Amino acid sequence: MNAVSELSFHVEPGGALTGCIRVPGDKSISHRGIMLGAIADGVTEISGFLEGADSLATLGAFRDMGVGIEGPDAGCVRIDGVGMHGLQTPGADLDLGNSGTSMRLLSGLLAGQRFASTLVGDASLRARPMRRIIEPLARMGARIGSTDQGTAPLHIEPVESLLPINYAMPVASAQVKSCLLLAGLYARGETCVAEPAPTRDHTERMLAAFAYPVRRAGPRICITGGGRLSACRLDVPGDISSAAFFLVGASIAAGSDLTLEHVGVNPTRIGVLSILRAMGADIQVMNRRDAGGEPVADLRVRAADLKGIRIPQDQVPLAIDEFPALFIAAACARGETLLTGAQELRVKESDRIQVMADGLAVLGVEADPRADGIRIRGGAFGGGPVDSGGDHRIAMAFAVAGLRAGAPIEVRNCANVGTSFPGFAALAAEIGLAIEEARR
Repeated sequence: MNAVSELSFHVEPGGALTGCIRVPGDKSISHRGIMLGAIADGVTEISGFLEGADSLATLGAFRDMGVGIEGPDAGCVRIDGVGMHGLQTPGADLDLGNSGTSMRLLSGLLAGQRFASTLVGDASLRARPMRRIIEPLARMGARIGSTDQGTAPLHIEPVESLLPINYAMPVASAQVKSCLLLAGLYARGETCVAEPAPTRDHTERMLAAFAYPVRRAGPRICITGGGRLSACRLDVPGDISSAAFFLVGASIAAGSDLTLEHVGVNPTRIGVLSILRAMGADIQVMNRRDAGGEPVADLRVRAADLKGIRIPQDQVPLAIDEFPALFIAAACARGETLLTGAQELRVKESDRIQVMADGLAVLGVEADPRADGIRIRGGAFGGGPVDSGGDHRIAMAFAVAGLRAGAPIEVRNCANVGTSFPGFAALAAEIGLAIEEARR
């Protein structure tokens, strides 16, 4: 039996979420801090680094390419940067586990190197689409091989340098944008990427923190190759994608009053706040401040009477990772919630539309999956055995559903929760969720 199927969550119905906590560091920022710190000149120090499997996969890949990295130790990492051209040929395939961010961003960074590399991952990662990065990288002169289906393993051959590109993304994707900007570091001239809708801008912000110029003109983000990055200190805020489960949990559970400290509130990531507030959630954003170029705040959330809404399509890219949690909010809301324009959810760690619909059906929730979204009618629901499909965000979403369930919920296939939120069950139990882990 594989490891992913050995851990389950058992959640008793009821309870409320109360207290003051800090969720683990932002995964997206943790990935990028390692990548840019590795190719910077000097020593980069990171605090708040997410010690989850995905970001550790990125860290391990750069160690395999000769970068000296100390830690992580209580979220602190020290990186001895090797400069733009100091990476070394890895002695083996770079195993990125379950991390799509690692594979897509690393493909851009490695496309301009003068050595060969191969990127591999687990079964889930090997099923995820990679042509969306392979095709524009090939236009830049990169030499990348994949399976006939356009999936990993990815074999990257050495090149002397890359060509600049002006690329209009057909679908809004921060991973594709970031991949091409990282490749643009190694291009002869200016590379520009135009996005059809705003996506998370952590790469642009972090390049600026490393003193590398980035130019934005409307929807176009441009970078000129051939520069240098200067090491810096980074303080990684709490991940709003991890906070989302508790934002939803405290919203749906009577008597809840929870404060989440030092959460990243980057404007390109706060779709979950906008959507929950439109549903009637009581969320206060307090003590706004800046941490290494990223806006952070404390979030206080109290129980509220949620109502179903039609989710605005312009909020979809700003909440793409938070929809499993938002589907639970919809299941607890009065009336109907409709999501459209979210076909990207079909190609995440799982088909998040179908796997969530299947799990909601087990609980007795009326859920109608569509090609690009889902319709959910809220109301009372029960419990039962739910399979997460090995998807960390789905596992945590159904765990917090226990706060409103009429019977116990068993969430199966939960080991991958460690990719983004190590210690989730213990922290959730500390603030009032009746959750236990079971291994078999």
